[in-house]
Amino acid sequence: GARAFDDPEMLLSTYAEAPAHCIVTDIMMGDIDGFSFADRIRAMDPAIAIVFMTAWPTTANAVDSVRRYGGLDYLEKPLDEARLLAAVAEGVTWSRQQRGIRARTEGLSRRERQVFDLLVQGHSNKAVAAILALSPKTVEDHRAAIVAKTGANGLAQLIALAQ
Repeated sequence: GARAFDDPEMLLSTYAEAPAHCIVTDIMMGDIDGFSFADRIRAMDPAIAIVFMTAWPTTANAVDSVRRYGGLDYLEKPLDEARLLAAVAEGVTWSRQQRGIRARTEGLSRRERQVFDLLVQGHSNKAVAAILALSPKTVEDHRAAIVAKTGANGLAQLIALAQ
């Protein structure tokens, strides 16, 4: 269910006990703006979807909301209810996918995570070895460990997992 907060500090202070999949936040608030709020909530939960809204839309804020602050959407007030509901539904789906990926990849070591990230970007074992200054055999060993830990049965599933 949905829960409203008048004060972003209250949400931040209680978030750990009741995490959400999607947060809709104004850009202009009292002591904290929506972008500072987004930075703080994202530090607590990288898998939270954020939808920004504002009565004072600017192209710069729209771009920043997505590029710098990971916003899923940027809505103008008065809000279009159908678009808001669609954005929240999309946010919940995205957040659940992110949490699923994190659950399957949280057991990876730091090095395995680096190898995973490069592999799913499309780099070959040889390229990953060169980038990370490892031997191709070491990359193969890491790749085998990644497949075992994530339950994926090959590169295609690893890429699907990362998307």
